[in-house]
Amino acid sequence: MSKSRSNETVCVQGGWNPQKGEPRILPIIQSTTFKYDTSEQMARLFDLEESGYFYSRLQNPTSDAVAAKITELEGGVAGMLTSSGQAASFFSIFNICSAGDHFVSSSTIYGGTYNLFAVTLKKMGIEVTFVDQNASAEEIARAIQPNTKLIFGESITNPGVQVLDIEKFANVAHEHGLPLIIDNTFPTPINFRPIEWGADIVMHSTTKYMDGHATSVGGAIVDSGNFDWNKYADKFPGLTQPDDSYHGLTYTKAFGKGAYITKAVVQLMRDLGAPQSPQNAFLTNIGIESLHLRMKQHCANAQKVAEYLQERKEVAWVQYPGLKGDKYYDLAQKYYPNGSCGVLAFGLKGGREESIAFMDKLKLISIVTHVADARSSVLHPASHSHRQLSDAQLREAGVPPDLIRFSAGIESADDIIADIEQAFDE
Repeated sequence: MSKSRSNETVCVQGGWNPQKGEPRILPIIQSTTFKYDTSEQMARLFDLEESGYFYSRLQNPTSDAVAAKITELEGGVAGMLTSSGQAASFFSIFNICSAGDHFVSSSTIYGGTYNLFAVTLKKMGIEVTFVDQNASAEEIARAIQPNTKLIFGESITNPGVQVLDIEKFANVAHEHGLPLIIDNTFPTPINFRPIEWGADIVMHSTTKYMDGHATSVGGAIVDSGNFDWNKYADKFPGLTQPDDSYHGLTYTKAFGKGAYITKAVVQLMRDLGAPQSPQNAFLTNIGIESLHLRMKQHCANAQKVAEYLQERKEVAWVQYPGLKGDKYYDLAQKYYPNGSCGVLAFGLKGGREESIAFMDKLKLISIVTHVADARSSVLHPASHSHRQLSDAQLREAGVPPDLIRFSAGIESADDIIADIEQAFDE
């Protein structure tokens, strides 16, 4: 889909287009079910012969409006919401892979995603090979097997704040007839649109910057419509061969560029049931309306905090792609010329115990199991979100044991820095 209007306008007005006499603001359709006049009308919906609503486990008008807004922001052709970012990660993979299949993933990804891929999907018969995101294209290609179905990566990693070279990964994927799935949670489509750089499917934890206020858990998946499933029909039978649960319907034939999302909704959501609630979708939509404004402040504050931390004698290292000299600075200039995200990582010279002691002295900045909302926060992943991983797994996932993840909110940068300073000086 060509970009016909700016993302700033889409944030405010996308997704919901009221007609005469309809609510100007997206309404909450808080209903599990929808009425029809005849049995035949309902039957056509269940046979996928008509589009419409019959049960909110599959689709709901409020959620669909928000999904349409996110789809337009990303420049895709179809999208859906899920109950969480974790559900979006799972659905994006499971919509393509089944028992006996394999996929390749960057190793530097969110700890929950790493565990999903390495442990839970393995129990379902789906194997993953993790690769260093800084590896050469040739090294990444060597991880591909005859039963490989996709490649996955995070545009900016959580919590390591490392920049993925998406063009490199997209080229490898496409040379081997595979789609590239990108988690674009941290930069959001305001700062980066992966589809424009070769990604085929984009997913988000809408819980983060899109909601932006720590109120609503959710996820989203957007399909670019660019990957030709029929060209590799034998590799993707779930999309290109008849589905017995819908009277032999073939998704690519019946829905064209909407095949991937349609299958995820009518098959996975039907059977696994992880919809985003209309109430959460409504709140997420309100968050997105200010996303383009908030991202500027998040990034500006993160830049100031990163520069401040670089000058502190207590700090061993700082990872933020906006810093000159950062390992990912050049890639960030290529992909994120207007800013990356409001998250940075750093470590203290005293190691793990010193990091924990420092965090306990913060007053304005909160220790929370969250990231990327309006309030500044910190987390020590090795002790908290990633504590299920060994030190070896932590390092493989790009998470040094001393790493502190700092999420810059939209408060005054001076006040944020003053709180960090008093924690160092106490």
